[in-house]
Amino acid sequence: MRTDRKKVVIGVMGGGTIAEKDRDAAYRLGSLVARQGWILLNGGRPSGIMEASAKGARDCGGTTVGILPGTDPASASEYVDIRICTGMGDARNVINVLSSDVVIACPGSAGTISELAIALKSRKKVILLNFDVGALFDQYAREGLLTRAETPEEAIESVKDFLTKTGR
Repeated sequence: MRTDRKKVVIGVMGGGTIAEKDRDAAYRLGSLVARQGWILLNGGRPSGIMEASAKGARDCGGTTVGILPGTDPASASEYVDIRICTGMGDARNVINVLSSDVVIACPGSAGTISELAIALKSRKKVILLNFDVGALFDQYAREGLLTRAETPEEAIESVKDFLTKTGR
C-alpha cells in the first residue's frame, strides 16, 4: 500500500563526548521525536548524542537512521535501525543535514558546528538545544532559520511550529 504522506525526518546532531545532562536531554529528545511519529536521523555511532537520541527513539518504538562515517555496518549503535555506510568520514555531515527536514543541534564541537553551517547554508531549519554557539550564526537567527531551545520539549514545539508554517 502506498501513501503520499512523506515521513518527517529529524536530524539530531551533537558530540560523541558529552556531559550526563546532555545525554539525558538527547534521550528525552529521541523519545519525543518517536512519539511524534517522526524518523530520527543521526551520525549513527555508539557514543554521545548519537547513542542517547537513538536509544530514546528506539525505546519509544521509533525508527532510527544512522549515517556512518565508515564502511562497516557493525560500527553503528545497537539502537540504529537503518545503517547507511558512507565511507566518507566527516564528509557524511552533508548527508546528515541534507537528508533531514529539520536539524536539532545538541552540544558538540567542530563536527557539530560543521553540520550547523551546512544546514544553515542549505536553508534548513536548525534548533539549538542547549548549544551555545555565540554570535556565529546570528544572521540566520534574524532570518528565522535558527532558533534556540532550553529543553527537548521546547525543541519539539519549535519543530511542530515550523512544520505547520511550511505545510508539512
